[in-house]
Amino acid sequence: MKRVLFPAVIAVLSGIVISLQIPLPRRDLEPWSVTSLRVVDRKGVLLREVLSDLQGRGRWVSIEEVSPPVIIATLAAEDANFFLHRGIDPLGLARAVLKNLRARRIVSGGSTISQQTARLIYRIPRTIPGKLLEIWLALRLEHTLGKAEVLEQYLNRAPYGNLNYGIEAASRFYFGKPAEDLSLAEAAFLAGIPRGPSYLNPYFHFDRAKRRQEHILRLMLERGFIDESSFRRAMDQDIELVPPDKNFEAPHFVEYVLRQIRRRGVAVGEEVKTTLDLGMQKACESILRAYVKSLEDKNVTNGAILVVDNESGEILAWVGSADPFDTLHDGQVDGVLALRQPGSALKPFTYGIALESGMTPASIIPDIPSFVSTGYGDFTPRNYDESYHGPVRLRQALACSYNVPAVRVLERFGPEVLLERLHRAGFSSLDKEPGYYGLALTLGAGEVRLYELVRAYRALARGGVYTPIHFLLDDGDLLDSEEEDSSKIVFSRQIAFLLTDILSDGEARAPAFGDNSPLDLPFPCAVKTGTSKDYRDNWTVGYTTKYTVGVWVGNFSGEPMHGVSGITGAGPIFRDVMLYLHRENPPPPFPVPRGLVRATICTLSGKLAGPHCEGRRLEWFIKGTEPKDTCDWHYLVPGPEGDRIAIRYPPEFRAWGQYIGADCGEPLEEAGVAAKEVDTSFALRIIYPDEGDVFIIDPYLRRSFQALEFRALVPYGVREVEWRIDGRGSFRSRAPFTFRWQLSPGEHELVLTAGGRSDTVHFRVLD
Repeated sequence: MKRVLFPAVIAVLSGIVISLQIPLPRRDLEPWSVTSLRVVDRKGVLLREVLSDLQGRGRWVSIEEVSPPVIIATLAAEDANFFLHRGIDPLGLARAVLKNLRARRIVSGGSTISQQTARLIYRIPRTIPGKLLEIWLALRLEHTLGKAEVLEQYLNRAPYGNLNYGIEAASRFYFGKPAEDLSLAEAAFLAGIPRGPSYLNPYFHFDRAKRRQEHILRLMLERGFIDESSFRRAMDQDIELVPPDKNFEAPHFVEYVLRQIRRRGVAVGEEVKTTLDLGMQKACESILRAYVKSLEDKNVTNGAILVVDNESGEILAWVGSADPFDTLHDGQVDGVLALRQPGSALKPFTYGIALESGMTPASIIPDIPSFVSTGYGDFTPRNYDESYHGPVRLRQALACSYNVPAVRVLERFGPEVLLERLHRAGFSSLDKEPGYYGLALTLGAGEVRLYELVRAYRALARGGVYTPIHFLLDDGDLLDSEEEDSSKIVFSRQIAFLLTDILSDGEARAPAFGDNSPLDLPFPCAVKTGTSKDYRDNWTVGYTTKYTVGVWVGNFSGEPMHGVSGITGAGPIFRDVMLYLHRENPPPPFPVPRGLVRATICTLSGKLAGPHCEGRRLEWFIKGTEPKDTCDWHYLVPGPEGDRIAIRYPPEFRAWGQYIGADCGEPLEEAGVAAKEVDTSFALRIIYPDEGDVFIIDPYLRRSFQALEFRALVPYGVREVEWRIDGRGSFRSRAPFTFRWQLSPGEHELVLTAGGRSDTVHFRVLD
């Protein structure tokens, strides 16, 4: 056995010795792997340098281009005996073994600069087999290169934190100067970072990095690398770092660009020229920071802005958070891409479909108490102002962002149709089934990205045509197109114009937002706000003929703000951004496409204005959809003190009109109106509950608090109705013809009677 084993051992050892004489491949030592990829803005201004292979920054420099303090500081920090060994330091390894044995864990590797360089070149894991491989490669490296060349390899490959590889990249990043200009204090400061790039990150742990620098300076003094006076001067010198935001221009945008390039595996050379305008970017960053700061008392900690050129689709500004370096408030999160609830920002797409379906900006939509049936039961939509506004024109409903009309409109064609249209407009994040969102989709159910909102609103700005937006100035189609068919028609030019005209109508939105709100700009601008439930998100998105801008304000933690809506949070930011964008040249009006006509309508009924209509306005219509009937809601009521104008609301609004005290005139017969003119299209009807509804008694809530409010639709001439439940109770009510009934378990029959007419529904209450 010994005769066989001994020759085998000799052969292995001989092979190892011989292998140490084999030089490393020269291609492994080339500087290409640490060559930076430069990401620049549209004017060539540097945004960030990124190492394409190691995902960091790097600039290869020769040993002659590095200041002498860098060399001696590196030797003192990493390998004082570098020029005395041939790749490994037996004494250093022995000291490391003793330290590890005493600590009963690995606290020191004892690696020389040659070993560390081999590990950096071949990315060797920190394991025992890895350590043996590292030693073998270090010995071969020393056989391949001279000492100065090995040191040059190390200085150009060492990790200096914050994605910086090599002393040149680190020097420019932290101090804004080339490595040949580094002082002794600065050189010692940087020399310490490779030992723990994250632990010694100067931007997050400056004190640690400073203590490490001082330790290295003492080692240099003890080993005779520097004299006492040099030591004192270096210790006294202040370390002034370049602010991190100077090194990370448009950080969230650059990260997005790099992710897209890596994901698609596209070769882009050594420089990526993006569409970003750094001047515009900085202006937007400043605006956002100032407003977020001013809203601190409202528990607002963050926001995001996206600006896109309408014609080209180029992204001009991308602000992902108020402060990307604010770890306390999750500033590293990108608000442009974060999924958040959009509130009312999706309503224009609901109304766009309604306009396609035959409605007009003058169509009347009921903004009255409603009970909407869904697969999960009934729900009652409420407006932001907790009021009902009766009959509202589509223009007013959208401009004022009323919730009840939006739900009533969506109920006509269903969430399936809206969801398909939103997908066509680029909302890929809405990936659930229509039933998941239900009718609340138009109120912001689901989550979308600011990126998607801006892209979709740009389609409205471009006459209803959707195309992807771009981040590269050259070869944009190659990297930015996300679909084969990248151009889609979301709405016709006529529908897109009607939506734009409504969203830019300050007079129409004044009842909800007031006069001279932040949305009222000195030039044509279509804009929409959105506020999610519990004030967790608020948005303002809009466009001129030149730009589309989106703003989000909120907290990345999901914590609610204190009463901050789109008009008070994101609105002022949107306004300032738009004013900045058009500071030199105001945008022209939105062009009117062919196929539209105007007519004077009554602002209450939406019909052609009659002789007694008090409110009139010119309204746009797609040719052929303009109203044909003259308003019959307003009429003269003679009286001893003179005639007065009264309002004859359609039956479905009568209860609402009486409830708010509107002047509805006298009963029609008493006013001298012929009986044949009475609107009989509405019969007496129970509008809540619905037939077959099921209600459940809450076991934890007092029974006295659990009641149903019966509601009725009553035609003209009826002053009082009678409610009868299960043939026993009889209750009478006047306008608004409601009655509260305490829940009782069982099957129930509800009968409504008035003026010789009746209606019946059956419902069930579970205990």
